[in-house]
Amino acid sequence: MARKILIVGGVAGGASAAARLRRLSEEDTIIIFEKGPHVSFSNCSLPYHLSGIVESVEDLLLMDPDLFLSRHNIEVRTDSEVVSIDRKNKEITVKNKDKVYKESYDKLILSPGADPIIEDIEGLENASVFTVKNVVDIDNLSRYIKNKGARNILVIGGGFIGIETAENLKLAGYNVSIVIASKQVLNTYDYDMVQIFHKEIHDKGINLLIGEKVKEIENNKAYLFSGKVIDADAIIMAKGVKPNTSLAEEAGLEIGETGAIKVDKNYNTSDKDIYAVGDAIEVYNSLTHLPMKLSLAGPAQKAARAAADHINNRVTMNKGFIGSSAIKVFDYKGAATGLTESMIKSRNIKIDYGIVRATLSDKVSLMPDAHPLHFKLLYEVPTGRILGAQAIGKGDVTKRIDIIATLIKFNGTLDDLRDLELCYAPPFSTAKDVVNYAGYIGSNLLNGDFKQVNVDQVREIVEKGGFIVDVREKFEYKRGHVKGALNIPLSELRKRYNEIPKDIPVYLYCRSGQRSYNAVMALQNLGYTNVYNIAGSFLDLSFYEYFNDVTTGRERILTGYNFR
Repeated sequence: MARKILIVGGVAGGASAAARLRRLSEEDTIIIFEKGPHVSFSNCSLPYHLSGIVESVEDLLLMDPDLFLSRHNIEVRTDSEVVSIDRKNKEITVKNKDKVYKESYDKLILSPGADPIIEDIEGLENASVFTVKNVVDIDNLSRYIKNKGARNILVIGGGFIGIETAENLKLAGYNVSIVIASKQVLNTYDYDMVQIFHKEIHDKGINLLIGEKVKEIENNKAYLFSGKVIDADAIIMAKGVKPNTSLAEEAGLEIGETGAIKVDKNYNTSDKDIYAVGDAIEVYNSLTHLPMKLSLAGPAQKAARAAADHINNRVTMNKGFIGSSAIKVFDYKGAATGLTESMIKSRNIKIDYGIVRATLSDKVSLMPDAHPLHFKLLYEVPTGRILGAQAIGKGDVTKRIDIIATLIKFNGTLDDLRDLELCYAPPFSTAKDVVNYAGYIGSNLLNGDFKQVNVDQVREIVEKGGFIVDVREKFEYKRGHVKGALNIPLSELRKRYNEIPKDIPVYLYCRSGQRSYNAVMALQNLGYTNVYNIAGSFLDLSFYEYFNDVTTGRERILTGYNFR
């Protein structure tokens, strides 16, 4: 029997649900209601219009109402805001310009998305403030800064949209500042990893202000609580998003503990005839077994398909989500999946974990475009189950994180990772890829074969006078080293190991961790029991220390940096 299915909101969730519904039935009447003028666009590509990478704003549009109708027999009503839901009579109220009317439904899918968080700042109402949510937003921003001759742009917030918007504005030649209240940008990365991005943003000429808040806006200037003043011809709010739940709340639908719409495994709300998908809902985290908010296009499309399937009495399999994402920050690329250390600590997740830090070449080092790839892996203790990973570099980071995401989905372990057979040729990777190395290192740590400390612990070790050994060659040591470190190259270690005490902790490092690991194993075989490898070693340590050194003027623990 033919049904009438209404969908509130388009883009990734609503449009995907509509297309799937049509593939499963030619009889149903399907209508999408979109508050704005565009129903389907590439919202992840919006910032790239500012730099001209996406030349025309029209290029951002994917499907218009005429195409939906001709290709899929789906009616799209743009500029149509759904203002209320009457669950008892199974009707919605729609406002289209000056017209208000009701539309009945058999099934209703909510895909209202999320709204930008607008910070409460004195004088903001008199400033030129923009958000980046849709095509209209990005067009308004682009036209304003061009027509008004704006030169100084302030971005408040450091998430994906904030960083991508700032980068593209800088590429377009604007003076850009980023103000963020927390201690780092991009919370999908741990603090020790994100310092690579901090350095890149700083080095590319963006004024990155961490741990700062705007107090007041007046006369195109932003006054911070710290007393700093920033020129701001235009202000972009990119602090984050909050689920758009107003319609659901007013209809009496259940809201979850995260503040998003609560749904079951089939994306049913607390009303059996109403479904919800996309950024407005909370989803199941298959690693923590807790609900979470996840504003990503891929999960939204998967949820949309599952909801459409359930409406058509198809069995759905909801295994939850782990959250896989990627970003480009000027010359660097980043990708992450699963849990991070900061997520585990901040949410008080009860799980015992270990970490692997490995920085290796992303392909055979003889290749002219080979670059270091910084990799961090989290695994469960004692099972070795993989919990998450982050990769940052100038090469193919998504390949490595996609591998980890796949293993997590199938409950893979360190041993599985170590034994993976991956494609190899010098232009693509090394014979043992960095992910294989991570499996080896993690297995060794889990077995207790050696001990390590991470780069975020080194400053405290130095300040407390810890005994540190640099096992790089003398010419490498002269270019820059940890202050107070004793230089004993690995090539000389077996002749000079008596210079290293046995009665105190000893910490060893090299450029990327391989030589220092070999040195640790050699010393252990020589009777040392209290030696530690500094994970990631001098290359990662340089990245970790640099941004805070140059922006705070603190005393440095390195005599020089190495970023190669």
